[in-house]
Amino acid sequence: MEKNYRKRIIEAELERKLHSSGCVLVAGPKFVGKTTTCATKAKSITSLKSNEAVHFARLYPSSALRGEIPHLIDEWQKAPEIWNLIRDDLDKDYVFGKYLLTGSTTPVDPTTIQHSGAGRITRLIMRPFSLYESGESLGIVSLRQLLENPGMELPTLLPEDNPFTLEQIAFSMCRGGWPISCLSPKEYALDVTLNYYESLFNIENESDEFLSFLKNKDIDLLKAILKENARAVSSQMKRSRMLKEILESGIRSTLDEETFLSYYRVLENLYITYELPAWNLNLRSSVAVRTAPTHHFFDTSIALASLGITPKRLLDDKESFGLFFEDFALRDLFVYASALRADIRHYRDSAGQEVDAVLLFPDGEYATIEIKTASYKGIEEGISSLLSFEAKMEKNQLKKPSLKLVLTSHGGCLRDPRGVYVVPLSALKD
Repeated sequence: MEKNYRKRIIEAELERKLHSSGCVLVAGPKFVGKTTTCATKAKSITSLKSNEAVHFARLYPSSALRGEIPHLIDEWQKAPEIWNLIRDDLDKDYVFGKYLLTGSTTPVDPTTIQHSGAGRITRLIMRPFSLYESGESLGIVSLRQLLENPGMELPTLLPEDNPFTLEQIAFSMCRGGWPISCLSPKEYALDVTLNYYESLFNIENESDEFLSFLKNKDIDLLKAILKENARAVSSQMKRSRMLKEILESGIRSTLDEETFLSYYRVLENLYITYELPAWNLNLRSSVAVRTAPTHHFFDTSIALASLGITPKRLLDDKESFGLFFEDFALRDLFVYASALRADIRHYRDSAGQEVDAVLLFPDGEYATIEIKTASYKGIEEGISSLLSFEAKMEKNQLKKPSLKLVLTSHGGCLRDPRGVYVVPLSALKD
């Protein structure tokens, strides 16, 4: 195990999947710690990080499968035939936990994948450090315990006793959850993240996993689309509006929808951005449920870096802070929800009703979460929104949420008499 290795929440889920599947694919952003974490479970490793290793694996892909099991193949997508060979090998000799794959991109040419891997290969998405994993959350409130113990009392945490201030939240948002940034001295951490951001689009090594995606791409256009995603963060802005904004900026005199979409998908394929789907309910009322997704980043620091936003500037713009904080909180919620085997959606309808995050569990239960910058007004708005949504579910004879939670930027913990929990992100854990 590497020096300074921090335990990851995903480890428990990875262990469970290794005991229930022949192969586990761990995908996610570059430098998020996939290889380091998977190496703690592997007994042998094939690394495809050098030109020579990639060239050899493409010529003789079966060579990448050799080794004591669990056998880890790092950045497997550089020799995509490996996927098909693993399927064939597991068909002949199925063993739980036989292979581990890591990847920072999806395969450039999906046609090289001849099957889905269903029944043989299961997937995990690994995200940057949550605040609890980076040691910045007190971890005194467990999301799991809130769900398993309705009505439980919260640990006492007064606003003035929470050492994690709004200024520290702003710093963590700009620094991000990248292991290389979190392990750096604070005075250099923001520079480390900015260097990471710039490196995403500077390809110097032919074996770099981003090369095939960025080859023949206009990097300035890609960065412009990234910035539009950042400006649209936590909103349902249509992609056509983003395209229009780019044309009006003068970066390109012409840009057709197909080209825009191809660049937009590159950012998703590189695990930089993602769209949070809507929760589509069948309401009996005349209210129409909005189905457009919201725009988000795997780590908010990339959005902020693309716009040149510093912690001070972030604190000076409270409206933007709220949108970026929602994106930031979702990063942690995805880490915690994964440990609970839950999915996340958002809810919006034509009546103005919204829920920032809906956690959906396999047994049909669900939790509703509003994400707010801590203030009396913000907390009250969050509580009112959750109660209004619950009343709408009751009116439509639908299951009510098993947990109502307002997740705040800082401050203390409380359980509102109306049954809504208020917890700062810096107190939460899985």
